[in-house]
Amino acid sequence: MKYYSTNRQAPMASLEEAVVKGLAGDKGLYMPERIPLLDQSFIQNMKHLSFQEIACTVAQAFFGEDIEKNTLQQIVCDTLSFDTPVVNVTENIYSLELFHGPTLAFKDVGARFMARLLGYFIRKEGLKQVNVLVATSGDTGSAVANGFLGVEGIHVYVLYPKGKVSPIQECQFTTLGQNITALEIDGTFDDCQALVKSAFMDEELNAHLKLTSANSINVARFLPQSFYYFHAYAQLDKLGKADQLVCCVPSGNFGNITAGLFAQRMGLPIQHFIAANNRNDVFWEYLNTGIYTPRPSVQTIANAMDVGAPSNFARILALYEESEDVHAEVCKHISGAHYTDEEIAETIRNTYQQTGYLLDPHGACGFQALKDYLPEDACGVFLETAHPAKFKGTVDNILGSDIPIPEKLQYFMKGEKKSIELTKDFDAFKWYLMEVEII
Repeated sequence: MKYYSTNRQAPMASLEEAVVKGLAGDKGLYMPERIPLLDQSFIQNMKHLSFQEIACTVAQAFFGEDIEKNTLQQIVCDTLSFDTPVVNVTENIYSLELFHGPTLAFKDVGARFMARLLGYFIRKEGLKQVNVLVATSGDTGSAVANGFLGVEGIHVYVLYPKGKVSPIQECQFTTLGQNITALEIDGTFDDCQALVKSAFMDEELNAHLKLTSANSINVARFLPQSFYYFHAYAQLDKLGKADQLVCCVPSGNFGNITAGLFAQRMGLPIQHFIAANNRNDVFWEYLNTGIYTPRPSVQTIANAMDVGAPSNFARILALYEESEDVHAEVCKHISGAHYTDEEIAETIRNTYQQTGYLLDPHGACGFQALKDYLPEDACGVFLETAHPAKFKGTVDNILGSDIPIPEKLQYFMKGEKKSIELTKDFDAFKWYLMEVEII
């Protein structure tokens, strides 16, 4: 399988090149040259298969031309050492709980898969060291740091906005040590993401270090997230609820919903998607106006979605670029919703009081969007992306409660924070990488 750049100005790349480079030379995002269509008999039989069996088939369709089958199966099984159950919240709205990995966030799957895939390529090619740069607005950093922790031949630099991630999220990538370095940037997530992208484009820096990204801009990070959608469909099919399925995705950088759109292209019968935003609603604005206007992000209580210039918007456009009217085609497949902090808090409070189900601020956006926009004859599933305890201060303030902290999270809180403070100036960031990390 070859991969092209969304900017169409870079040479086609192999899977290995796309994974190791992360970003194409023309600053575009890599896309597979084709999206394989799975046999409908497999779709119909998924309700009888395990999550691992489903994921192995999906992974084989994308990566099977480039990785030996047994090796790929081992990578998938090592990645999926847990299940993601579907939980009924109301009569026709289901929660797909994606927080059963090591850091209790949905990004664990993509991060763990990429760590193993990149490690495979490093061993295969005898590379000395690959340096992973990852910008995070919350959960990406913790998932990547833990997914890559101790992987030989890889050093990870987590760039995060100072004071704009939850304390527990911060603990998950600042207390690990070993091959993980946390860089505390005096700015926003968009500033962190801009530093990462600028680093990839700097010739001197790339001559000094082999760099790649573990954000969803990397194909090895976002493609495995399509596993979730197949699993959700299989679980709902068991219940006889898979017809007229609408998937609602809390969306920040749009890697997760893009993975869902890929699953749909592969033959998964998802009727429609809803992208649920917080106040950072440039995509909602695009759906309503046809004009995409990225802008600086604003801080909200759903901090992992505080993204003002979502990278994967380019991939969404690429999926429909052959249409006569790209905007109309995007709107045909995706609707939008956006919520203020006050509305998110009200949803968390009301849902807990009425159903006993505890939402995190991001899942609350997804649940509310389904309540507001799900057609009567449809079944909705929203992706509950992280455990509510990761946002304990916020949730406790809303509910007037003291929610318990799972043991997995307590473990991180025992460590000592170690981070390096930097400004959002690229020259300072470049100097740090050039002078501190000499290979």
